[in-house]
Amino acid sequence: MISKDTIVALATPSGAGAIAVIRLSGKSAIYIAEKQFKSVSGKLLTKQKTHTIHLGHIIDNDIVLDEVLVSLFKNPNSYTGEDVVEISCHGSNYIQQEIIQLFLRKGCRMANAGEFTLRAFLNGKLDLSQAEAVADLIASDNAASHQIAMQQMRGGFSSEIAKLREELLNFASLIELELDFAEEDVEFADRTQFKDLVARITFVLKRLIDSFAVGNVIKNGIPVAIVGEPNVGKSTLLNALLNEERAIVSEIAGTTRDTIEDEISIGGIGFRFIDTAGIRETKDIVESIGIKKTFEKIEQSQVTIYLFDAKKNIDNLKAVSVEIEKIKNKYPQKPLLVIANKIDQLNDIQLTKIKKYITDILLLSAKTGLGVEQLTDALLNLINTGALRNNETIVTNSRHYDALLKAFEEIQKVKEGLETGLSGDLLAIDIRQALYHFGEITGEITNDDLLGNIFANFCIGK
Repeated sequence: MISKDTIVALATPSGAGAIAVIRLSGKSAIYIAEKQFKSVSGKLLTKQKTHTIHLGHIIDNDIVLDEVLVSLFKNPNSYTGEDVVEISCHGSNYIQQEIIQLFLRKGCRMANAGEFTLRAFLNGKLDLSQAEAVADLIASDNAASHQIAMQQMRGGFSSEIAKLREELLNFASLIELELDFAEEDVEFADRTQFKDLVARITFVLKRLIDSFAVGNVIKNGIPVAIVGEPNVGKSTLLNALLNEERAIVSEIAGTTRDTIEDEISIGGIGFRFIDTAGIRETKDIVESIGIKKTFEKIEQSQVTIYLFDAKKNIDNLKAVSVEIEKIKNKYPQKPLLVIANKIDQLNDIQLTKIKKYITDILLLSAKTGLGVEQLTDALLNLINTGALRNNETIVTNSRHYDALLKAFEEIQKVKEGLETGLSGDLLAIDIRQALYHFGEITGEITNDDLLGNIFANFCIGK
């Protein structure tokens, strides 16, 4: 599947800027670049050492297109494992397109989405999980998702899987060897050691599978629905969290008639807050549609914040408790944070009354910002970031998660087979299947369709 032609693409975002980088990769990359580049020192690119930078001009016949810096990376010491040339030019759209079109006329082909990284994988510079982490790194928009992508790109996840696969492969070889000496009834694979290995693999797989629940929300952002009756301060709270006037605020109940969403980073974790229409009985058709959407957003959210007006409900806390129980019963698996808003209008006796009546209550004034920091701390406490702090491997890719589940299923069959004294030939079948699913993650086992699906999601210049 490795293509021998030379590809070219813009490696920086499209549009005008201070500089742009145009990347070439392939057997003829340096030769093609040399023909269109005139060094100020008169040097030939093909004669220069790898990892060097050269000042000169890109020439189209006798026309100077731009003054550029050309960086050389000779195989195999390059990102793709091929000869790579990176041309840093001025960021004019016109200049970018003129240079790319010039190289297309001189023998290059326009790179497909993710083709540079695909070549890096096919040339053994990255395994498949590391290649996928490149896309995650580009897409990371908070500290946590960046940290996870960096760890995976450096091979943290790959090395853990590779180690398990190697140990399992060693035992698989011994089991297979036993099959060749079936008539002699000998055992080359120590069953006790094998049980210990299976137990260790089971433990690691379960940890990795469980980490996906955290990893998935960290990667995609954690949706948080802010719900409650009209005019309790939901939009004011959203504005306080975002530190900007994102939602319209007024004294008129029902001002928010549609959901408003925005995302911020709290402690390196991305949270996507959803301000919803107030929940109440109404004959207004438009408002009714907004309320319907509120319940849809609660369904889609990972966390729900229920907000009530502390001043208005100080003598009606029983009704508030009933509403809280309704939400808890309807969404029992969803974390719920209950907030008493507008506490700046209450005295100490009233605040004590609320805390006694409703357990685990957060006291807050969205208008003044009092208690907002306690809310953000509570949100972070809902997310298990211990793995991040300990630099443990966290699974964020659904393809990896699916392969881990399948590998876990096969390992459980191996475990049961060992406990029941299953014959070596049947054990070998389950072991081979587990090895297959391990190989799917790192790319030892793959196919063109899978690679096409993965790299189609990359940007063109990567």
